Amino acid sequence: MEETFIPITSDYGFKATFGNETDTLFLRTALQALIKSDVPIREVQFDKNAFEALTAESRSGIFDLACTDEKGAHFIVEMQVGYAPNFIQRMKFYGLHKFNTLVDKGQYDYANLPKIYAIALLEKNILPTPGYHTIANLCSETGEIIDAQMTFITVELAKFDLSVTQVRTNLEKLVYTMKTLDKTPFAEYPDFWDEEWLQRAIQELNTRAMTAEERYQFARVTAKNAEAIWAEKRKIDEAKEEVKAATVRNALKMGLPVEQAAALAEVPVEFVEQIRQKMADGQ
Repeated sequence: MEETFIPITSDYGFKATFGNETDTLFLRTALQALIKSDVPIREVQFDKNAFEALTAESRSGIFDLACTDEKGAHFIVEMQVGYAPNFIQRMKFYGLHKFNTLVDKGQYDYANLPKIYAIALLEKNILPTPGYHTIANLCSETGEIIDAQMTFITVELAKFDLSVTQVRTNLEKLVYTMKTLDKTPFAEYPDFWDEEWLQRAIQELNTRAMTAEERYQFARVTAKNAEAIWAEKRKIDEAKEEVKAATVRNALKMGLPVEQAAALAEVPVEFVEQIRQKMADGQ
């Protein structure tokens, strides 16, 4: 019987793998791959509720994790499943919030601040760069690194196009697994999914190995996320509709014919007629 796996990019999948506090091998290996370090991360300590107050009202499919390794480096990991063209601004907000928190606590001065890594895992593309994995620091206009204390790392899953035979590094294995785990037939599982760090994470996502309580929690989280995503989509659709309505109103105020207003806003003539009637009624 084939196993059925939950996507890592889902809320449940992200928390069961990256957010697994009882077994951090996958998280530690993934973080090392994401920052492209040759030095293993041997321990991580989760920062409890680090950003809960910041995200409680604005998650909409965004999942956060914050932790610190044994050398004091801080990691913020975000998973975004929808299109978010301004997500870099969100990562800057998180990174700078962590920076200010460290300074305000008085544990560090500006000369010995620990490393901060703000990591964004995105299903959609947002950057103009061709690569799926981007590491950014404060640089000069000629590309010289001015400061590497804060590092922003972006992974755009949609840009990753390596076939299974081309996958070599742990970073490639991680991204390939995130993209294909729930879509790959059992007979086509790659050999590297037997590596311990991936095998442990994959087993956490095996629905056939779940207890009744775990199945209930998975169904509950899935339903909650579907509702949140639907609500977010509705807000986006409403915003787009309002932009079109505003374009039509401005066109009509300028005296443009109905047909031209419709073409300008890319809406049916009937939509323009409705807006014109509302304007005539003083609405």
